Amino acid sequence: MNTKWAMKGTLLGACSCDWGCPCSFDAPPTRGFCEGGYLWHVDKGNFGGVSLDGLSFTWLGHSPGPLHKGDVTWLVAADEKADAAQRQALATLFEGKSGGPWTIFMAVAGKYLGTHFVPFELALDGLNSKARAVGIAEYEIGPILNPITGEPEELYLDKPTGFTSKRVTLGAARVYRVTTPHLSYDHSGKYGEYSTFEYTGESPA
Repeated sequence: MNTKWAMKGTLLGACSCDWGCPCSFDAPPTRGFCEGGYLWHVDKGNFGGVSLDGLSFTWLGHSPGPLHKGDVTWLVAADEKADAAQRQALATLFEGKSGGPWTIFMAVAGKYLGTHFVPFELALDGLNSKARAVGIAEYEIGPILNPITGEPEELYLDKPTGFTSKRVTLGAARVYRVTTPHLSYDHSGKYGEYSTFEYTGESPA
């Protein structure tokens, strides 16, 4: 019997590209390659009878060219407070066969470095959110500032065909840093985003 799942919550994103992120418009990455990540915090979710409420996880990647051309190296960090059943549920979703954005991420994967369970520290406040997967990644998102007045710009992207979210608040990453033996980069000052997400799907038996 197939397992139905659903989740909704907050999504942060950051990458090596200029503000606005060319991927949002099906354009090549600013610097030819892409190094970026998404961090999800689940406000409410379930995988069959397993609650996913309160869990966080982040996908971190390096793509040598445009993401759609593949050969992406992915590393995942998930909340260490997840129990055995929750870890198994996340592992099943991360295989990319059950729907959600991870289906697309795994379709362009060249190398998957597995899931590391670490503490998460979160201070979620819209476009002024901060989050850490301790010892692995750090996000601090902020608004894009007007170059003349220094005032925050209010910018949104509505994309009904978006696979991570349908409406994104566009910003900049005050801090976006990844430090692992296999993936290591610092793109503070480049693109950042905030959104909410809501996904549903079904996992094959």
